[in-house]
Amino acid sequence: MPKGRGEMEAAYRHFITQRHARVGVVGDPETATEAWLILHGYGMLARGILHWFRSAARPGRVLIAPEGLSRFYNELSEGKRAVGASWTTREELHHEIEDQRQYLDQVVTALVPPDAALHIHGFSQGCSVAARWSIAPARPVAQLVCWAGAIPDDVHGAALRETLGPQPLHLVVGDRDARVPPERVESDGQRLRGEGLDVVVHHFEGGHTIDRALLSTFAG
Repeated sequence: MPKGRGEMEAAYRHFITQRHARVGVVGDPETATEAWLILHGYGMLARGILHWFRSAARPGRVLIAPEGLSRFYNELSEGKRAVGASWTTREELHHEIEDQRQYLDQVVTALVPPDAALHIHGFSQGCSVAARWSIAPARPVAQLVCWAGAIPDDVHGAALRETLGPQPLHLVVGDRDARVPPERVESDGQRLRGEGLDVVVHHFEGGHTIDRALLSTFAG
């Protein structure tokens, strides 16, 4: 759209500001020997993803679900609305990635005991968050599991191998997932293997969700 007479181009400046962030916790962080950092999908909240993962709770294991910093209303039927959260958008993505990295670093430092094994589980949009954070984590990562989500092209297998060592990256997808089809997940796995990372792809009968049977195999 052409500018009107006398209209000036906007200049944008950036500021770093503190804000409140919500983190759901199941279990006792102080006594845990194992911690699961669980990253929700687009439009979810911490309580929603913890509901799906609650069956993984065990004595000595703490489930930690940070909530995305951007909340919004999901429009439902009959004029009803529900609150959801998002991790990133394509607008100034590099700043959002840096903000969430600092946020997750703070969460892990505060809630994961120094000697606890750290497992990362990302669902849907949370997969990109999990993968990007795992490139340079604040703590060693014992296991990385990405459920029903894609791995960003800026995450390379060699970088994840530095974090995971001999442990494979686990990719999980339902055979009826319309949002992230199995073909996309298989393609991600093939790319990362070509970059030197061990990848295991798990398939289950279902859609865009967490499979309880597979979850139980990871939970032990």
